[in-house]
Amino acid sequence: MPSPKSRTRTQARAAARLAAVQALYQREMEGTAIPTLLHEFHQHRLGATIEDAEYHDADVMFFDDLVNGTTTRLHEIDALIAGRLASGWSLDRLDKPMRQILRCGTYELIARPDVPVGAVISEYLDVTDAFYDRREKGFVNGLLDGVAKEVRGDGATGR
Repeated sequence: MPSPKSRTRTQARAAARLAAVQALYQREMEGTAIPTLLHEFHQHRLGATIEDAEYHDADVMFFDDLVNGTTTRLHEIDALIAGRLASGWSLDRLDKPMRQILRCGTYELIARPDVPVGAVISEYLDVTDAFYDRREKGFVNGLLDGVAKEVRGDGATGR
C-alpha cells in the first residue's frame, strides 16, 4: 500500500496531468500565450473550486513541465502520434481534447524517463475517462503503448 506521502504526490501529479490537458486545449481554442495560460491556471484553477467543482491541488512544477514541454516539442510529438494513426487519418481529424491527451502522454513518454511507462499510460487513460467513453480509452492505450515502444524500446510495456 502506498504511503500517504506517495499517494498525495500521485494525486497531485494526476491533477497536474488533467489540468495540463485542459490548459493545452484552452491554448488551442483561444491561442492564449503560455505565460498567461500558466498564470491563469496557477492563480485560478489549480486547487480551486469553480462552479462547485473542486480542483485537486496539483504538482505545479510538473504541470508547468507538461504544458511547456508539450508546447516546445509539439512538432516532434505530433510526428510520433501521426506515425501511429491509421491510414487516412490525420491529427486534425482527432477531437481537440483527444489531441491534447495524446500530446501530453507522448511528451511524458519522451521527456520524463523518471515516470514508468505503465504509470504514464494508466494516468492518461484516467484523463481520457474525464472526456470520453470506453472505446476512446482503447485508442489512447494502443497509441501511447506504440509510442512507448518506439521511444523507450521494445521492452516498454503499458497497461
